[in-house]
Order: sequence, then structure tokens, then C-alpha cells
Amino acid sequence: MNKEQENRSSYKIHEKSKVGEVQIADEVVAIIAGIAATEVEGVASMSGNITNELVGKLGMKNLSKGVKVDVSSEAVIVDLALVLEYGYSIPKTSKSVQDKVKTAIENMTGLNVSEVNVRIAGVNIENSK
Repeated sequence: MNKEQENRSSYKIHEKSKVGEVQIADEVVAIIAGIAATEVEGVASMSGNITNELVGKLGMKNLSKGVKVDVSSEAVIVDLALVLEYGYSIPKTSKSVQDKVKTAIENMTGLNVSEVNVRIAGVNIENSK
């Protein structure tokens, strides 16, 4: 892996310690965000693009589906696409998702999260009355 690719896909959080350095791949941050978002009550699932949908149908689980992260040296910006359950308040559920995702990423990685943007891509009405 050349230096340019390494810098694009991972972020160093600790350099030159006595043991070595720690790098976190962008995909790891996206997985943390996706799992945290789906743990919020009212979130039915993540919404991804057509490639993610096809991968899901083939039986391969994509834990970062519907998540885009931009990791820089200053902060992390997260964009989420969610499908909510019918009957839940969109503003309240979105705020809960933002808080949970921000807390999860900051606690697990030590990175600073500056934005968590939520896009409601659909509503799941299958389980409604």
C-alpha cells in the first residue's frame, strides 16, 4: 500500500509510542456509526445505494451500508441514510441517532466528531397497525 492510499483510508491516532502506532481505517469508523445508529429505537435499517442492496441480497452483511464518513486530522463528519419505523418522531429519532453516533465514535476511537448528518431515506410500514 503506497503512502497516498494509506493516508486516504486510515487515520493515525497515536504516533511513535513505545510499542508502535495506531491507525483506524475509515471503514471502521463507518461500521461504528452504522451499528450505533441501528441501536436507536425507531430506526428500522440503514439505506444504501444499489451496490449495497445487491451485496445484502447475496448474503454478505455490509455493516457500513448507508454511512459515509470523512475523517480528517481535525474532525470526523458522518453522513447517514436511515429508514425509520412508522409512528416514530423524525426529529426526536434523528437527534437520538446523532447523539449516539457521536458518542460511540468519540468513545471508541478518540476522534472528534464535528457533524452527524441524517437523511431519512424511507419509512418502514410493515409492522404498523
